[in-house]
Amino acid sequence: MWNKIKNFFQVDLAIDLGTANTLVHVRGRGVVLCEPSVVAISTNGSNQKKVIAVGQEAKEMLGKTPGNIQAIRPMRDGVIADFTSTEAMIKFFIAKATQRNMLTRTRLIISIPAGITSIEMKAVREAAQGAGVREVYLIEQPMAAAVGAGLPVQDPRGSMVVDIGGGTTDVAVISLGGVVASQTLRVAGDRMDEAVINFIRKKHNVLIGERTAELIKMRVGSAFPLAEELEIEVKGRDLITGVPRSIVVSSVEIRESLQDSIRSIVGAVKATLEQTPPELSADIIDRGIVLCGGGSQIGNIDVLLAEECGLPVFVAENPMYAVVDGVGIVLEHIEAYRNLLL
Repeated sequence: MWNKIKNFFQVDLAIDLGTANTLVHVRGRGVVLCEPSVVAISTNGSNQKKVIAVGQEAKEMLGKTPGNIQAIRPMRDGVIADFTSTEAMIKFFIAKATQRNMLTRTRLIISIPAGITSIEMKAVREAAQGAGVREVYLIEQPMAAAVGAGLPVQDPRGSMVVDIGGGTTDVAVISLGGVVASQTLRVAGDRMDEAVINFIRKKHNVLIGERTAELIKMRVGSAFPLAEELEIEVKGRDLITGVPRSIVVSSVEIRESLQDSIRSIVGAVKATLEQTPPELSADIIDRGIVLCGGGSQIGNIDVLLAEECGLPVFVAENPMYAVVDGVGIVLEHIEAYRNLLL
């Protein structure tokens, strides 16, 4: 009887705490939640802040809030920018995923960028503990992505993964359960959105918001010429007249706006390949590079990388879920993968 009560309150979770989206895997149930990493805070004219919305509901408020409400993204460039909001967000997502507010012996594995500092690691641990979690483990995102993509990370063979997220791009060569060579770049989805905003402002004198820029990037963005170029209607504010205006932009223009970010990612992949021992390089020639993360869905980014690096490049079967699937697999078989945890 006591064991049944104990098991009811004990919940094991895996979280991909991303800059753009947070995904939660519950042991035995799989991925149960995928929501934007956004928190809406009300100030009410005082210094005291109150969280009024989290996730999708808060994202709907981005760029549309009155003076007393702020919709913020507490994670920036893969690390915690606002500690209190991150803690509230983790607490909310855990409660929503488990459908209960009282938890006792909760075990949690969180994915983090490979280049994170010890201070930033401590902040992630403390945010999770502040949300009521008892045991907190960390795993590097490229390692989790490789597990989620089905790569043999424990074998003495080289596997290369490129995880293009919202705040960071992680490039890593993995062998024998460890990262042999890696690069973490603070250039990813968010930086691309900013590039689209700046390009449209300079070229068309129209100001658009973050959500519109993200939509444009995903609909017509590409890294390499498309077989058939696309167009999209964009609505924003005319910077000269100050009134709303619609314009049409092409995939050729958006590709131009993304050029610097894509070039940085290609540079990071090449730099990682240069650090890779020859024996593992031979494995990568045979096995190729696996792309995952939301940014891997940008049109023809795999084609560009294959041409630039001269290697086969594949997009993971479920790129958006590769990291959380990997963290979930580690959680479900924690003893077999314990050596991957930090």
